[in-house]
Amino acid sequence: MITPAFAQGTGAGSGADVALQFVPFVLIFVIMYFLILRPQQRRLKDHQNMVKNVRREDTIVTTGGLVGRVTKVADEASEIEVEIAPNVRVKVVRSMISEVRVKGAPVKAS
Repeated sequence: MITPAFAQGTGAGSGADVALQFVPFVLIFVIMYFLILRPQQRRLKDHQNMVKNVRREDTIVTTGGLVGRVTKVADEASEIEVEIAPNVRVKVVRSMISEVRVKGAPVKAS
């Protein structure tokens, strides 16, 4: 039922055919790098820079949604002290800061 033309193979493939098959994978990786990985690395670098530059009297927002004023900052410490209400102070891990609003800065409209 199968004709001899279909039964015959195409022969040995050349090296160019194999290399051509990997081009789409390389293109997908390059696109993923520029659309996903590079912006994520930039956001991480900006966040680390923001957290490193937190000063006393800055108003911060934590990832949990608490808004408070920084009362104590130590350069080497991984924690800062934040006043969330009059005479109510809590310690916050620096990496949990999601936004820094400098003293007197207007609130962003959402």
